Amino acid sequence: MSRFDRLSALMRHFQMTVEMVEPGEGNLIVFGIPGSNDPCGVEFWPRHRRSESAIARKKRLVEARAEWDGGSNPLVAALPECVVMETQGDDGTERLLQMLIAEAADDRCGSASALNRLCEVLLIRLLRRQIEQGATTPGLLSGLADARLSRALVALHDDPGRNWRNVDLADMAGMSLSRFSEEFSSRVGETPQAYLRRWRMILARQAIASGERIQSVARRLGYGSSEALSRAFHKHYGQAPLSIRKESRRPVAAE
Repeated sequence: MSRFDRLSALMRHFQMTVEMVEPGEGNLIVFGIPGSNDPCGVEFWPRHRRSESAIARKKRLVEARAEWDGGSNPLVAALPECVVMETQGDDGTERLLQMLIAEAADDRCGSASALNRLCEVLLIRLLRRQIEQGATTPGLLSGLADARLSRALVALHDDPGRNWRNVDLADMAGMSLSRFSEEFSSRVGETPQAYLRRWRMILARQAIASGERIQSVARRLGYGSSEALSRAFHKHYGQAPLSIRKESRRPVAAE
């Protein structure tokens, strides 16, 4: 595996769930060639807002509701309204879609788990293509598409608790400090330190909601104390960490 894997560091933090649904209810749709059951393309609507007029002209083979922690996953948030991938000439993706179609049709034991994994691989392929194509607007996709900035972003995703300085990140990217700061802000849409703070808050919210002690989260994410994390959390989300814990309704050990 490449040391600078642009997707794996992000993906391990977010849980995907997939459910087969009736036509009109899904956001992940596999289309077929008219007159056959052979797949020819995929559409993924990350925020579930769909153009039914465009979909209606195509033959749907499979429709699913794919949730990938869209409310907090920065990669999903960076995607365009609709991600389209044509599969003509892409033998690997065509075989994957054929497996997905067969699994959805059979509805055998273990199908739910199999479909989750197949759809995760499918979305990885969609994301790879998005990164390869680049992005026309500032955001995470644009930063990951840049060979140099992506090294700094992967470092932040891999080790969010480190006391990262901009000069450290510039070294990771192989750029001068001034050039790095300018390019990062231009491509990602925020400064490196602002992105790091936001990434830490996403991870903190996840961990606290899952029941991890605030002190442990603070230590792991580079905050000097639970109070420092609580202040940063309230500034970012407008509520205290304990309120997130109560919403999750999961019992935890006393702080």
